[in-house]
Amino acid sequence: MAQKKINPADVLVGLGLLAVVGYFDFATGYQLTLSVFYLLPILFVLRRMGRSWAFVMAVLAAAVWLVADMAAGERYADKLTPIWNMGIRFSMFLLVIVLFSARDELREMVEQRTEKLREEIRERNRLEQEILEIAEGEQRRIGHDLHDSLGQQLTATALAGKVLAKKLADKSVAEAAAAGRLVAMTEEAIELTRKLARSLHPVELEANGLPDALQNLAANVSTAFNVSCRFACAGPVELAGIEAQTHLYRIAQEAVSNAVRHGRARNIVISLEGLGETRLLAITDDGAGLPADARAKKGMGLRIMDYRARMVGATFDIQNLPAGGVRAVCILNPRQPATENNSDEN
Repeated sequence: MAQKKINPADVLVGLGLLAVVGYFDFATGYQLTLSVFYLLPILFVLRRMGRSWAFVMAVLAAAVWLVADMAAGERYADKLTPIWNMGIRFSMFLLVIVLFSARDELREMVEQRTEKLREEIRERNRLEQEILEIAEGEQRRIGHDLHDSLGQQLTATALAGKVLAKKLADKSVAEAAAAGRLVAMTEEAIELTRKLARSLHPVELEANGLPDALQNLAANVSTAFNVSCRFACAGPVELAGIEAQTHLYRIAQEAVSNAVRHGRARNIVISLEGLGETRLLAITDDGAGLPADARAKKGMGLRIMDYRARMVGATFDIQNLPAGGVRAVCILNPRQPATENNSDEN
């Protein structure tokens, strides 16, 4: 245990406690032992001044005990006996000091290791957040490139193809139909590029932010997987901050993906509503439900959804419904700060 800074007031308090205990030991007579009360000044000094000073107080306490008993009338046949008794008392005090010191050192060690573990967890969470932000940034960049670069290039190609198809048609050339098909394929590629751009960067590319992105997600899922996926929004729901909108969109995207791939759902509803300052996102399906050990396994999907929710100060929960299917709910309160860390998967 590290030595502590000496405060004169603590010295006086320790000596005062020792004097009080010594007086009561004298007043009650030598037949009644008050040895345990001598631990009060010793433990006080141990806590306030450290182990070395506690040893000094233990010596003083043993001496005061002997003086108090002899002043109260205790007599010894020889000079060695009182010294021996004082040594026994000192040994008892010393043992208590060692035990309490060991306990305090152990507690200090546990606190240090706990704090180190907290720092490691904070650092891990920081790195996870950084990785997530880098991934989102790369997706945004690719989304922009697809939308602004490749999309524009394909649009220019389609326009050039239309011009060529018209010229060939005007000249009644047989290849005019092939040019028309080429234009149609290019336009399909443009639409596919737009869908990929929205998927990679769903929020900023939409005029109405998250609601439009979720509406497009529902439409794309319905077309791609031949299921009924619809989006319901109870009135205008404002959400400040691209980060929160992006995380909520990714949660909905993961929940819908799980419903289709694992739950084999045929009907999915994505709902977004505002309750005062709180925003509630829910994804409900009629699929097979979560396996009994899904939360215990803590798979990647559930862990990521839970982590994304905590990144923006939201809570996430997913449960099987009594009538079948699954309901995933994310509740965001802008006043609640983002937390550092807890998780799960499907």
